[in-house]
Amino acid sequence: MDIAEEDAGGAECGAGDTDGRPEQTEEWEREPLPSDSLRTFGAFVQGLREHAGLSRAELGALVQYSKHTVESVELGRRMADDPFVERAEEALGNTGALRKAAPHVTRGKSGLAAWFRRWARLEREAVSLSTYECRLVPGLLQSEAYARAVFDGTIPLRTDAEMETQLIARMQRQAMMSERPKVPFSFIVEEHVFRRRFGDAEAMRELLDCVLERTAPRNVTLQVVPLEAGLHACLDGPVRILETPAGQWLGYSEGQQNGRLISDRNEVRLLRQRYDTLRSQALSPQESRALLERLRGEL
Repeated sequence: MDIAEEDAGGAECGAGDTDGRPEQTEEWEREPLPSDSLRTFGAFVQGLREHAGLSRAELGALVQYSKHTVESVELGRRMADDPFVERAEEALGNTGALRKAAPHVTRGKSGLAAWFRRWARLEREAVSLSTYECRLVPGLLQSEAYARAVFDGTIPLRTDAEMETQLIARMQRQAMMSERPKVPFSFIVEEHVFRRRFGDAEAMRELLDCVLERTAPRNVTLQVVPLEAGLHACLDGPVRILETPAGQWLGYSEGQQNGRLISDRNEVRLLRQRYDTLRSQALSPQESRALLERLRGEL
């Protein structure tokens, strides 16, 4: 489900990166519970660093991250992103070992998608983002009450403090849409998702108002797949696709207690074809807004 993205621990601040900008690990970036593979990868980085005779500060300067980030990676508190891996590889002998090990690093907490944090970082730099959802309202469009209900209904159960951390992280991620008014965001959502009741009528109206408000800007498109549309090309499950500033297309798929970043060109091309086909089968943006407004009026 679209819950793994927001399950995060506390923030940590570094002294700053090499170009003078402050570096901070967001709520959704930090790994709350180090897995064995995170600890192993971190120990591997530390061993290579010490073998090279570098301090954490010196390695940080080479990889363009703060010494605190290097420490977090070495202690398994943070999953190394692609730039860190590539630069550390070059700084520590260019053996290929870090590149080969990085894809096998996963998080240890059950129910968390191992790849979503990498995807979330890619989202913040993407030049376009497309989402198809058939299970629940996409995280970027959820009201706070809806998000709280989703978190409250997940297993394993979470403490009140963990719930609040998740909600804060989700709201932070949603801010990306208003902060990037020139980036096209496309959403295709099944009609039954908006008909699934939670809370009382007021909570449902608040959700629909939230969706209508967040999809109103010119750079955001929402299309609803009506119930009568029948079977279609995206029935294998939710689809997320983005384009990077370098022109690379990437996909992300998520299921029960797992998630996968998709970079294979053929796989991503297939996802794009399916998404484009479904777009032609869904209601137009105007028809979709009219449907949501009608559903709101029926409450």
